[in-house]
Amino acid sequence: MSKSIYPCEVPTSTRLSFHILGPFQAQRDGTALDLGGLRQLAVLARLLVARGRAVPASLLVDEIWPGRPPAQPLASIQGYVSRLRRALEPDRPPRQEATVLVNAPPGYALRAGAEQVDAWRFESEVRRVRDEPRQVWTSMEAALALWRGPALAELANLPWAATEAARLEELRLVAVERHADAGIRLGMGAALVPDLEAHACAHPLREEAWRLLASSLYSSGRLGDALGALRRARAFWREELGLDLSAELRALEADFLAQRPAGGPWLPEQRRAPERAAPRVLIADDQALVRAGLRVVLDAEPDVRFAGEAADGEEAVTAVRALRPDVVLLDIQMPRLDGLASARRILAGPRPPKVIMLTTFGSDENLYAALRAGVSGFILKTSPPEQIVAAVRAAAAGDALIDPAVTTRLIASFASFPSSDSFVAPPEPAGGPVGGLDGLPPGQLSVLRLVARGLSDRQIGEVMGVADAGAMVGELLARLGLLDRAQLVVLAYESGLVTPGGR
Repeated sequence: MSKSIYPCEVPTSTRLSFHILGPFQAQRDGTALDLGGLRQLAVLARLLVARGRAVPASLLVDEIWPGRPPAQPLASIQGYVSRLRRALEPDRPPRQEATVLVNAPPGYALRAGAEQVDAWRFESEVRRVRDEPRQVWTSMEAALALWRGPALAELANLPWAATEAARLEELRLVAVERHADAGIRLGMGAALVPDLEAHACAHPLREEAWRLLASSLYSSGRLGDALGALRRARAFWREELGLDLSAELRALEADFLAQRPAGGPWLPEQRRAPERAAPRVLIADDQALVRAGLRVVLDAEPDVRFAGEAADGEEAVTAVRALRPDVVLLDIQMPRLDGLASARRILAGPRPPKVIMLTTFGSDENLYAALRAGVSGFILKTSPPEQIVAAVRAAAAGDALIDPAVTTRLIASFASFPSSDSFVAPPEPAGGPVGGLDGLPPGQLSVLRLVARGLSDRQIGEVMGVADAGAMVGELLARLGLLDRAQLVVLAYESGLVTPGGR
């Protein structure tokens, strides 16, 4: 039995449930509760998105009223919390401490079991590793049945809600594709064709959508239609992107033309990418409790290895030289040598590891300077364990990882920072070449834009129609003389190639 990815959950009444995957609701015994107005509902939703972690009251103010809080925002938050507590625990005696929406100085947290929140159940199911097709089919069917509509649609105008909704939607598409892949391997290809046709038309830039559609057609004996699906994909990508099919889809097309039997080498289990070695992680933080907690998180993951720890910046630099970790979790504020100076020294060494800064909302200027220095991104110390592990995996794989809660503040600040130590000169007037990027080929400019928008290598590959987007990012870094893709993000904003809130 696999353990939950939400280790901080606190059991509460099983009669209470929360529903994010569709119209937002809290229910008791199947009856929807009155959660009040939109702002009050947003407070509960934000605490649910935090997955049991404390959310400071000041952050709730910033995220419930982005840019335009009322005259007494903290009093409003307190009022919302009080009314939500009465709705969630109507039988709680006066003056008895709440057990669901609890005080967690300097803010609040929502305590719920994994089975009480549909989005948590869904994500646990999707992330659970299964190889047997029948098990995958059954588990993905159950996971997808939890969806009743778009996630957090009522709060789509709030950046944090839009970010979480997009993340959940991406996981839903992954579940749809894993469900279909299992069905094809179980011999259900013919029955899946209509749904996969709709999926490919709705998401024409997803390589996996076209692979599954073509594979379902081929496995049901429709060779001509399977080849036709790949021709449609090629025509769309050429018209929209000026690119051919990816190497994966071209290999699939060759298998079809050779009329290899269904179940041949084109099926996914035979085309898996080689497994990566488990990244070794060094933890550098001046608080022993934080270091111990992070080690527990890492030790619980079979594909991540603990390499060592350091209690200050100087120790971190020495430990990196001695232990040669793949990833460093580095506190941005430490004694003897602060995190920023430590990161610069680590990244200046030979074959440097990836560096992820741990922050509790330090100054934007420090975070911005760390990006320039070449760190792979940031993660909040209060982030759930699965986000910390995801950050390690992303950095080890070469992707930049910036916590969504930090990103909005950073991007909003890009335009206001002085450019005296910028990588490039300020952008030229509209109509002229992009500042500092003269001579960069259009294809590499496109890659730079996509990196700056936060797309992973896989997503860039889907948009560009290539199999190895990581190699393209690597070539771009080498051409520009930069260390990490996070520096590409800074360059894109400072050059004017992309703008805050633009495209």
